[in-house]
Amino acid sequence: MDKLIITGGGPLSGEIRISGSKNSALPILAAALLAETPMQVGNLPHLHDITTMLALLRCMGVGVTIDERLCVEVDNDSITDYTAPYELVKTMRASILVLGPMLARYGEANVSFPGGCAIGSRPVDIHLRGLEAMGADIEVDGGYIRARSKGRLKGTHFFMDTVTVGGTENLLMAAVLAEGKTVLENAAREPEVVDLANCLVAMGANIEGIGTDTLTIEGVPGLTGCRFDVMPDRIETGTYLVAAAASRGSVKLKDTNEKILESVLLKLEEAGAHISCGSDWVALDMKGNRPKAVNLKTAPYPAFPTDMQAQFTAMNAVSEGTGAVTETIFENRLIQIHELNRMGASIKLEGNTAIVTGVEKLKAAPVMATDLRASASLVIAGMVAEGETMVDRIYHIDRGYECIEEKLQMLGANIRRVPG
Repeated sequence: MDKLIITGGGPLSGEIRISGSKNSALPILAAALLAETPMQVGNLPHLHDITTMLALLRCMGVGVTIDERLCVEVDNDSITDYTAPYELVKTMRASILVLGPMLARYGEANVSFPGGCAIGSRPVDIHLRGLEAMGADIEVDGGYIRARSKGRLKGTHFFMDTVTVGGTENLLMAAVLAEGKTVLENAAREPEVVDLANCLVAMGANIEGIGTDTLTIEGVPGLTGCRFDVMPDRIETGTYLVAAAASRGSVKLKDTNEKILESVLLKLEEAGAHISCGSDWVALDMKGNRPKAVNLKTAPYPAFPTDMQAQFTAMNAVSEGTGAVTETIFENRLIQIHELNRMGASIKLEGNTAIVTGVEKLKAAPVMATDLRASASLVIAGMVAEGETMVDRIYHIDRGYECIEEKLQMLGANIRRVPG
């Protein structure tokens, strides 16, 4: 099992390119199942989760070809099986996203219950209730969701009692081929949901209210493939900005967009960062100063994202003052705090709030990653710690960050990967 060895040191400095968004790419690859002609998806990040989704499509008999620029063509003409098996689904929660498009296009889907990061319970009951409201017959049998539809799904008015990104995406993909009008209320508004909706429109779908919490979909008889490039990864963007802020550095991130992470940039400015932006880049400069601790509370978009909480907790650990970090989305998302305290951080856990009192320097220690974003926080901590930090179980980080050690090396970090 690979590990990262990090020797803490000076500030990060330089330029890197931001990869395409994993959380946008996965639903868009699932949406390719809806197309009657081949679909090309570009700007895909080279990540294990993307490889898993492509393997899932292939195991169902879907034609998948990849060119030298990592543009993937998906052709459904050869699909032979409507089952997403446990062996693949157990490693990646986003596999559930094939349920809606398969059911809408083929009238049948068998999907194992999903796995992924152990950050708390994320039930799929909203996905299933929404599909049942569209006329699907669903039964859960032997760990599989077995869904059937007699003819086309039917449009419906469905209120999601909890804001769910995956649920919104699954029901949106099912609705675009349903007969009649579907209204999804309390829909997630995340940029990745907007990216999926824009892709579906490019395929011929009829969707109104994109970017709002009410999506209105007029079903169409069929969709055609198109060429679509996924959006930049806003969490990767935010992670490198926070790493630079914690290290008192100065970085420029290319091929990204300030509009997709406004709440993160506001908090970085509050921490003392100087932010500048262009049409496809974001830069941060701490002017050599130590960051100031910030208070934050996670909530659905456009509020502060849960996927950036761990990174800010690590920055607060070496900031001036005390900051309160409250996690409202996932009950286990503060799990990295015990590892940060082993490195000399001063963090007290009170329910779902971490009270972080900044220290001048962290101290290197062997630490273990527990989920994707906690991994990133430990890497940031290692870069601002005295001595050599070893981060174990980094397969978590490889699920969401493309070439993380190479990119950090380009910014001057002393980091290397070693086999376990």
